[in-house]
Amino acid sequence: MKNKLVIVTGASSGIGKACAVEFAQKGADVVLVARSESKLEVVAEQISSYGVQVLSVVADVSQEEDCKKMVDEVLLKFGKIDVLVNNAGISMRAAFSEIDLSVLKKVMGVNFWGTVYCTRYALASILENKGSVVGVSSIAGYKGLPGRTGYSSSKFAMHGFLESLRLENLKNGLHVLIACPGFTASNIRNTALTGDGSSQGETPRDEQKMMQPEEVATYIVDAVVKRKDRLTLTFNGKLTVLLNKFFPKWVDKLVYNHMRKEADAPFK
Repeated sequence: MKNKLVIVTGASSGIGKACAVEFAQKGADVVLVARSESKLEVVAEQISSYGVQVLSVVADVSQEEDCKKMVDEVLLKFGKIDVLVNNAGISMRAAFSEIDLSVLKKVMGVNFWGTVYCTRYALASILENKGSVVGVSSIAGYKGLPGRTGYSSSKFAMHGFLESLRLENLKNGLHVLIACPGFTASNIRNTALTGDGSSQGETPRDEQKMMQPEEVATYIVDAVVKRKDRLTLTFNGKLTVLLNKFFPKWVDKLVYNHMRKEADAPFK
């Protein structure tokens, strides 16, 4: 990854931060994108210790103009983009019958449109360098999860967009990776939106039993280096995707029973 320029959205914490660190350790210059300037400064200080260039850009990826300005700033400073990691994401947890539709729009705005906006403005430079577009998705993009209608919808949409993009550019040298980590320890569940749009605040899951962001990042960076099309992590994640192809109704019941065991599950 030496002399490569990598943009990571949602880089202030979790998988995004871990990916930025992993790319930097492999010699890449890194652009950190997130909404929190103070958190970005902490990550940037850590990354600069690896002897690479780092640029922090405060942006809300759900806003098209923010994404365009971010890419313009990157190209002005570095003159190129080799890898775009669309990692910025937000979750939600509520029964569809009880959710304010503005919550679904917000989730779709960050997870899907954020990916579309950033990719659209970075694509020309990435194509010029035969680089990579990465979507950090979820098993929820393969199997709808009860209580996560907005989240699953956004990830299904991301999958469709990235697969179409890959096929459009099959002869142009573009690498597109859809990465599905499965449940990973991060603050995405703490900041998940409830039915009225407020933050959940407390995760309903045992974060210590999940895959850690740093481990996920090593897999993602390795998949970028090897130009893999898809990356599905965790045994349960791989099993869910596989079984759902052949026994979808049975997997429906398994997923339902698994998800309803969460504390205060929003469905019966």
